[in-house]
Amino acid sequence: MTGTGDVPESSTKLKPLHPAYNVTNVNNKVRTLDGTKITYSTWVKLFRLHATAYKAMDHITDPPPEKNAPEYAEWKEVDSLVLQWIYSTVSDEIVVRIIENDTTARATWIKLRDMFLSNKSSRAAALEHEFTNLTLAKCSSIDEYCQKLKDLSEQLEDVDNPVSETHLVLQMVRGLPAEYEIVATFLNQTSPSWDEARNRL
Repeated sequence: MTGTGDVPESSTKLKPLHPAYNVTNVNNKVRTLDGTKITYSTWVKLFRLHATAYKAMDHITDPPPEKNAPEYAEWKEVDSLVLQWIYSTVSDEIVVRIIENDTTARATWIKLRDMFLSNKSSRAAALEHEFTNLTLAKCSSIDEYCQKLKDLSEQLEDVDNPVSETHLVLQMVRGLPAEYEIVATFLNQTSPSWDEARNRL
């Protein structure tokens, strides 16, 4: 029985902090988006995983509550954290293009998306040209050559011009010099996966 001076237990319980407050270093979870080594589509996948794990996906998918709503102050604090995650996981060149005063995580997310996915046709044409003209001779090593091809294929996917695994392998073979003729012939005849083909070089 509760005494006259006792405070009901339910009123003394503190509301638990939002999981987003537990993030200490977002860069350990989400790689820095630079548009080349880490493409937009790769960054989105990593960021969505992180936001889902910390129950913050609604801050990039849903519109904000009304400013006079009771939950707005708490929402704004968490949204500022999510906005910091975005700013902290893009390159310096990108952050100066998207940073604004008095904005939201969702607005910045959309601005970033539009930055990478607008003018798709012209970007796709430029990327396709670079992809089809890349050769091992233009790279310092076989690892760099393969990684550049893979990066370009992911960038092409970002602009709705995906490269199939078969096409990726064939393009890798086309860019090999004469001394790789034997392995190139083998790869053309066996139609291996990308990982299998890369391991053969």
